[in-house]
Amino acid sequence: MKSRLVLACTAGGISLLAALPASFMALAQGAPAADKPSLKPAASFSSIADEKARSVALFEEAGKVIEHPRCLNCHPATDRPLQRMSMQPHEPPVTRGEAGMGVPGMMCNTCHGAENATVVGQSPTLRSIPGNAAWHLAPIEMAWVGKSLGEICQQLKDPARNGGKDLNEIAEHMAHDGLVGWGWSPGEGREPVPGTQAEFGELIRTWVETGAACPVE
Repeated sequence: MKSRLVLACTAGGISLLAALPASFMALAQGAPAADKPSLKPAASFSSIADEKARSVALFEEAGKVIEHPRCLNCHPATDRPLQRMSMQPHEPPVTRGEAGMGVPGMMCNTCHGAENATVVGQSPTLRSIPGNAAWHLAPIEMAWVGKSLGEICQQLKDPARNGGKDLNEIAEHMAHDGLVGWGWSPGEGREPVPGTQAEFGELIRTWVETGAACPVE
């Protein structure tokens, strides 16, 4: 069941929302698009005869998810996460800390619980607070912001910059990881990434099977 915050949430007896800066209240601003953007199915690229060209086309389609602000916001090039579709610096001004989970006194789980929390009785621009049991920033070596899709592609293929994963593990991560999956269910007031996680996972799996070719950087 989706969590619901009524007026304010508390942590250690402190009214959390009341203590946060007003700029945090804009976290969820921006309603989802009326028509959710879609992804082309992996099978639709089978007509591309050249395997390398097909592989590149598959990754470019997957890039609609990878380059979406819902994903980029947690893959920043600095120690501060981003937020909203406009990719503004996170408010309150948290920092990466150890393991990407914040610093003492302002850990990610201070505000982000195990699931999305609907807010009732607050500003109409704050409709929910994102949540996931594994909520954290991607490691700095996995930063995507400021990189081209081709550069991100090369990064995903490099075990030194992808968490030590081989390509099959990357495909599994994209298709089934719960924090990745949050992008399709980001809570009230947020635009989800295109398509479904299953469609995205199939694009990545087929990209791997066709040689994992990357767009030109």
